[in-house]
Amino acid sequence: MNILIFGATSGIGRAIAKRYTSAGHHVAITGRRQEKLTEIAAENPTLYLPLRHDIRETDTTQSIITKTEQAFGPIDLIIVNAGIGKFNLDLDWNICESVIKTNILGVTKALTDAYKYFYQHKKGHLVNVSSIASLLGGAANPTYNASKAYQANFMEALWIKAQKSKKAKIAVTDIRPGFVDTKLAQGETFWKADVDKAATQIIKAIERQKKVAYITKRWRLVAYTIKHLPAFVLKKF
Repeated sequence: MNILIFGATSGIGRAIAKRYTSAGHHVAITGRRQEKLTEIAAENPTLYLPLRHDIRETDTTQSIITKTEQAFGPIDLIIVNAGIGKFNLDLDWNICESVIKTNILGVTKALTDAYKYFYQHKKGHLVNVSSIASLLGGAANPTYNASKAYQANFMEALWIKAQKSKKAKIAVTDIRPGFVDTKLAQGETFWKADVDKAATQIIKAIERQKKVAYITKRWRLVAYTIKHLPAFVLKKF
């Protein structure tokens, strides 16, 4: 299988990439830090393709897909795992703008180019890593939660398009992690999952072509609860 992962120099993206290459799959990995890409690719030079890319540079996203196909052949799976999040209690506009450029503009361009690629090739599997945060607003990081809600909604739209398509067989999966032990999980949190455990469950969800998957599985209960929270409870978030 030929795979492209946007955002794979650390955390969930790196763990997923490592599992796929360990299973013998070709994996193109992207990130802004060339030294990290080189370090990861050295672990398995014949299977990794390191491609430096800043997802905010939307005019270069298509070239990453093209380079991956040129190196490996037709791409079977594209995972968009790029994203940032910072506490922003004071609504600092610089933080808001940075999150929007990455989590909304950059991610949308990657998902759009990936979907069009699979549509042209008549098949493929598109995955985005959003968040449990997509289900509610958060006063501590409002732009991050809003951006993840946007991603979840956009993925549902792509899933509907794929279901309606008669010309292409495209699977669309929205991965919604809870707290995972990465740099994004700031402060003291509960149910913080090990990165490897999260990666294992994500890959299983991809294999099953699930529409939506909560990682780890216990977060499904949280998701159900959030959807039914009254206003007086929501204001505590």
